[in-house]
Amino acid sequence: MSGAPGTPPPDDGGLREAVQRKGSFLGTLRAVAWSFLGIRKGRGYEQDVSQLNPVHVIVAGVVGAALFVLALVLLVRWVVGSGVAAA
Repeated sequence: MSGAPGTPPPDDGGLREAVQRKGSFLGTLRAVAWSFLGIRKGRGYEQDVSQLNPVHVIVAGVVGAALFVLALVLLVRWVVGSGVAAA
């Protein structure tokens, strides 16, 4: 699909460059875990932005969110099953 006549094509060079980054997936998991907790130094954030692969960040975020939801479901099932929630 092309844009209106006379408009330049979208610049996706930055995205292609970002996807080619060689940041490790373990480093990405660590950065995403820190972001879930909400504690990250500004210097660490700047380093992450320059090194992490955006595809890894998306995958790690989805995995982290799924694990968080699973942990909540298991916690609720344990509390309800133990009878602690009974009044």
